[in-house]
Amino acid sequence: MAFDLRRSLDVATSLGASAARLGSGMSVAGVGKRPVQPLALYDFEACPYCRKVREALSILDLDADVYPCPQGGPRFREEVRSRGGKAQFPYLVDPNTGVALYESDDIIRYLAREYGNGSVPRLLALGPLTLLGSALASGWRLGRGGRYRSARPAAQPLELWSFEASPFCRLVREALCELELPYRLHNVAKGSAKRDAFVARSGKMMVPYLVDPNTGVSMFESADIVRYLHTTYAR
Repeated sequence: MAFDLRRSLDVATSLGASAARLGSGMSVAGVGKRPVQPLALYDFEACPYCRKVREALSILDLDADVYPCPQGGPRFREEVRSRGGKAQFPYLVDPNTGVALYESDDIIRYLAREYGNGSVPRLLALGPLTLLGSALASGWRLGRGGRYRSARPAAQPLELWSFEASPFCRLVREALCELELPYRLHNVAKGSAKRDAFVARSGKMMVPYLVDPNTGVSMFESADIVRYLHTTYAR
């Protein structure tokens, strides 16, 4: 009974977070050339600035290797400090161009210019209103996906099929972030050119979908995935 109530509250507040962002990251738009190699994003789920960048990745149909950097995380925060000189997030690295950037607005403009049609997506171009909506989304989730929970590292990165506006995908990304588990993010928002390949692999168009090469597990359903991650990796 307690688990059912907690689950219902998680889903309701995650729906609130999506509503606060007016569904930004729900659909693909303004796609340009495709990167040869996936981008690398250092971020944490609760950060409103990071959310803006993840929305841009979803809208532009871009995959990324995500290195979660929750507060107190022992691994990737120090890597960002070593690479860029400061532990500030988000931090994007593009191996295709050699570009590395802090500052969410700079990253979004870069992505729109390099992999879009040059125009920043509308819901990400509203200045303080965009940031306010993103901060409200974090408020709905009461900081989930912001602090490290002691976990054993995964030998290989996991894979997650997701899109930013999905309230169910958010719950899985929060768990991955809190456990500081790196993963390949496959964005498959509405209109994504990758949806057909995803359905051919998974059997249906349903997200989140997690693949763990460390155990051979692949699964749908956010509640099952979150439970699996905590059981398998949390100390």
